Parts: sequence; structure tokens; C-alpha cells
Amino acid sequence: MRKTTATPATAPVLGRRALNRATLDRQLLLRRSPLSAKAAVAHLLGLQAQNVKPPYHALAARLDGFAPQELSALMADREVVRIVTMRSTIHTHTADDCLTLRPLVQPARDRELTYFRKGLAGVDLDRLAGLARGLVEESPRTMGQLREALAVEWPDADPQSLATAARCLLPLVQVTPRGLWGRSGQVALTTAEHWLGRPAASSPDPETAVRRYLAAFGPASVKDMQTWAGLTRLREVFDRLRPELLTFRDERGVELFDLPDAPRPDPDTPAPPRFLPEFDNLLLSHADRTRIVPDDLRGRTWRGNQAYPTFLVDGFLAGVWRLEADALVVEPFGELSAARWREVTAEAERLLAVMHPDASYGVRLGTVIDRPAP
Repeated sequence: MRKTTATPATAPVLGRRALNRATLDRQLLLRRSPLSAKAAVAHLLGLQAQNVKPPYHALAARLDGFAPQELSALMADREVVRIVTMRSTIHTHTADDCLTLRPLVQPARDRELTYFRKGLAGVDLDRLAGLARGLVEESPRTMGQLREALAVEWPDADPQSLATAARCLLPLVQVTPRGLWGRSGQVALTTAEHWLGRPAASSPDPETAVRRYLAAFGPASVKDMQTWAGLTRLREVFDRLRPELLTFRDERGVELFDLPDAPRPDPDTPAPPRFLPEFDNLLLSHADRTRIVPDDLRGRTWRGNQAYPTFLVDGFLAGVWRLEADALVVEPFGELSAARWREVTAEAERLLAVMHPDASYGVRLGTVIDRPAP
């Protein structure tokens, strides 16, 4: 598409389905990609990884020929790591992105410290960071071990606040075997620089981050990217890039930015069913989530502190799923036609073949989740 100098008021409008198909394409969910697991993790700017299994399920939905052992081997070889980055949540990143994205979002981690200021009264944060670095680089430590060691130095401070402050101040990665497929291990931490054997970026490039965000999540607004990153004040970065970007607006008039050569498929492009893990970044990386989550389904993917894996039909959130002892149970938020159910069943069977090739599971329709009370 030829670049346009349209103002926000006259920029072309992208409807909900147009945004949906563009985002699905960039998220490798319109058709499975031949990318390697490492290349996909880089393209997607990381995978939400609050638990061990979600990154594996995220790639199974997106890649052709993926096997869980591929991602596990990358983690064992320290080519990908688990670290707190965007939105103060754990993500699986390539080693390169770990060393560039974590410094980029460090201002958000610094702001997070204010939540613990009462528990950190009288604590010298520079000294805390230095002491914690020495501890975890000497030997990976659990959060409990960090609490105990730091409390010796500051007995009047809140131990949990001390350990959390260390996690905010330092780029702490989870060492293996945590995160490996088919393995178990407690969360033990060391610094990214120590684990990867090289320093982090000293001056992260926000312009590059904007371009990469648009490539994976666009078209998007400034507020969308701020939601994804947990950062503020990105408007000036977008404005610096404005001459090289296309501008659109959504149906509510919000200005959207995009890369000139990025895919924007026809809104009627077929979107096959896809099974996603809990907290997949597809559902969390925009301020306005209606491109994926219809307004009437907002808040339906969790209850209390429990989040559920989700599935898409025709590109939009359609329900949740869970794996039981003998079956993958599909719980739609509405009725599925016979044709849709066949498509959903086929996709579920494919997921099971990829993730559990040696097990025997069926696919079962569960009780449709009731609409929560107002």
C-alpha cells in the first residue's frame, strides 16, 4: 500500500474484522508458519510464560512441524530464557531479546518498586541490587533463599519486598531445568548476563521496538503498545516514526499505525480454529481487545485468580478448554454448528498429536460456561 499523509480524521478506517485478520496473520494464526521455534519466539517478541506449558502450546498453534522438544532444547542451550519483562509477567524470550527488551521495560520495573516502599523503608536499593547480584551469580537462588539472605542485611525490612525488589532491579532469569519439556524444577534465579555470558544492551532502541511490535501485533495505536509493554510516554516515539509509517483509524476513530509492507488480509479471509494457552499475548497486547475478544465475552476467560486456555473460531474468542485424564474438553461460550464442531475437533486432535503423541485422548464437548452474573 502506498504511504499516506492522511490526518487521523481522514485516514482509512480498518474495521474489526480487518484488524482481526491482520493481527492473526502477524501472530502466525491464519496459517501455520514454517518458521523455527527460535525465529517464531523472536518474531512474536516473546511468549507469555507464567506457567511452564503455555509457550509450548502457543507455538503448537502457530508452527508447522513443531515439537515441544525443539523449544525445550533451545532453553537447555540458553538460546531462549524465561524472565520478567512486559507487564511484569514472565515471558520466554530469545537470548538477544532478553538482553534488549528487559532494559527497554526497566522503567516499568522501577515504578513497580513503589508498591513495596513501606516494606523497603531504610533500604539502600543500590546496595540491595549489588548484594543480590553477588548472591545469584555465586549460585542460582530461589526467591525464598533470596528473602532469607537479604533479611540478614536488613532485618527490619519486609523479606518479601526485599526479594521482589531484587527481581525488579536485576534482570533475573529462571535457570533450567525449570521450563524444560517433561522436566520439573523449582524456580531458581540468576542474572541474564551471568547465564548468557554477555552484557545487556546499555541503550535500548525504542524505535526498533515499535517497528517490531507493529510487525507482530499491528495495526495498533500508541495505547496498544503501551498496554503490551507496560510503558508510558511512547507517543513521541511513534511521532518520530510517523514519516515512515502508514496511519489508519479504527471504527471508534482511534489513530492506528502500521508498517507499509505489513500484511493486511481481506477481512473475509478464512480463519481456522486455534487452541491457545492461558494468557496468550494475542489476548493481552492491545488496549482495545475487541479485535479478538467480543465485548460480550470480556472477562470470560478467568474466574478469580484462575485463567483458562482459550480457543478461537472464525478468528475470535469462542470458549475455553482443559485437558482431563482422558480427553481434551472444549467449553464454548455459545452454540457451535455441526460444521464448526468438526473443525474444532480436528484442531483439538492435531494439538493432542503434537503435544501428547504417546497418549490416548479423546475430544469432548463440555458444559457451556454460564454467563457470569452482572
